[in-house]
Amino acid sequence: MHPGILATLLGVAVLAAITTVVLTAFRVPKLWEPVVAIARGAVQLAVISVILTGIITSPALIGVALVVMYAIASGVATGRIGWSRRALATMTTSIAAGVLVATSIVFATGALEFTSRYALAIGAIVIGNAMSIATLTGRMFRASVFDHWDEVEGWLALGATPRGSTISLARQSVRGALIPSIDQTKTTGLVVLPGAFVGAIFGGISPLEAGRFQIVVLATIMAAGALTAVLVATWMGDVRTKPASPAA
Repeated sequence: MHPGILATLLGVAVLAAITTVVLTAFRVPKLWEPVVAIARGAVQLAVISVILTGIITSPALIGVALVVMYAIASGVATGRIGWSRRALATMTTSIAAGVLVATSIVFATGALEFTSRYALAIGAIVIGNAMSIATLTGRMFRASVFDHWDEVEGWLALGATPRGSTISLARQSVRGALIPSIDQTKTTGLVVLPGAFVGAIFGGISPLEAGRFQIVVLATIMAAGALTAVLVATWMGDVRTKPASPAA
């Protein structure tokens, strides 16, 4: 086995062990989840690396890969708020709308050239971020409604519509879900050197070109995330009964 692979495995194993020890010491629920995620990520990256080597020059296969990524992202986000037909519809439509609108603007304006490589790169990044934002929005909104049910019920008793009674909670959930993306964008170049930027430079692209690509990516994430979050909050805003206690 290549020495670099052995070193990588050792480093990842030590980091995973630290993660587990820290969470165990603090008695965090589901403490094995991060380690399982690391293991899955490693296997999935190994598989996708092999697959991408074979499809990178095929627009049709890249399109299939992006559809698969989107389907998995929608499924993960749905599972995080609780499986139901409405939850599935909420996540699939919200993520799709955010990703399609934002990436279409990128290519339509010429901010990035519409090539297979750019479509795969920006599509995968934006789908992943839209999934996270959709998940955060849904979980924050559900938890807020549960915690403020007396307030919501009071508005309903006064004649407010279900959506009207939860609109302030929905807006706060959207804002909260976007904070990680906002902070990452604000601190890019000062605190954060995004992976796409560093990877592009390591790949031989000039820092100026890498920076141009990265700011397009960040703006696309922000637009897709905002649209996705608002749609998730809108879908979930029609609350008529007290939701179940938020799952861990």
